[in-house]
Amino acid sequence: MKKVLILEDEMNIRSFVVINLRRAGYEVIEAGTGQEALDRLQQYPDIGVAILDIMLPDIDGFEVCRRIRATSKQIGIIMLTARTQEMDKVTGLMTGADDYVTKPFSPAELTARIDALFRRLGGDSSAPGEVITQGPFVMNTRNHTLEKSGTRIRLTQVEYAILKMFMLNPGRALSREEILSSVWGREYEGELKIVDVNIRRLRIKIEDDATNPAYITTVWGFGYKWGA
Repeated sequence: MKKVLILEDEMNIRSFVVINLRRAGYEVIEAGTGQEALDRLQQYPDIGVAILDIMLPDIDGFEVCRRIRATSKQIGIIMLTARTQEMDKVTGLMTGADDYVTKPFSPAELTARIDALFRRLGGDSSAPGEVITQGPFVMNTRNHTLEKSGTRIRLTQVEYAILKMFMLNPGRALSREEILSSVWGREYEGELKIVDVNIRRLRIKIEDDATNPAYITTVWGFGYKWGA
C-alpha cells in the first residue's frame, strides 16, 4: 500500500485528511510537528508523498521541505497554503515542493494531486533504458538521472519531468499550458505560475548563469524553449 505523510498540527484538519486518504486506499502516516514529520520519514523511508502544512508549532513547513529535499529528491511534496498568501505558494515551490493545495480544499482535489504525484514517481521505470543527449547534458531515463559535463545534477521528479520534455523537443517553443498538462496532468486545476517557479528552480540548477539562461529560454507571452 502506498504511504502518505500528513504534517498538520490542527487535529480536526489532519483527521479529515487521514479519513479521506484511507478511503482512497492510501496508508497514512501522521505528524503534528515538523520534527515529528522528519522522524516519521526516517522511520518509514518508503513514504512516497508528504503533505506539509506551513504554520507549525516548531519548525515551519518550508524548513521541513528544505530538510527533506536535502536528503531525498524522489519523494513527492505538497504544501498546504492559505488562499490569501501568494508568497507561501512561491516560497513552497522554491524550497522544493512539487505542488501546493490551498485551504480550504476538497478531499477529491487533494487525492487527485497525490494520485498525480504517485504516477510521476512511478515514471517510466519499466520502460527500456534510454539516454538523451543535448549539448553538455546526458539524461538517463531508466535511472532518472541527469549529468552536465559529467557532473550529476540532482533533480526532483517534477524538475526531471519538465527537463525531459524539453530535451525531447529541442528548439520547439512549449507553452506553459502544454508543460502544465504534460507534467501535472490534463485534469490539474492549479495555476500556471507553478510552471514558472519550477523553471526558475531548474535554471538555478542547470544554467551557468541563471539570470542569463542559455538552455531554457523564455518565449515571451507564450512559454519556454530548450536550446542546448
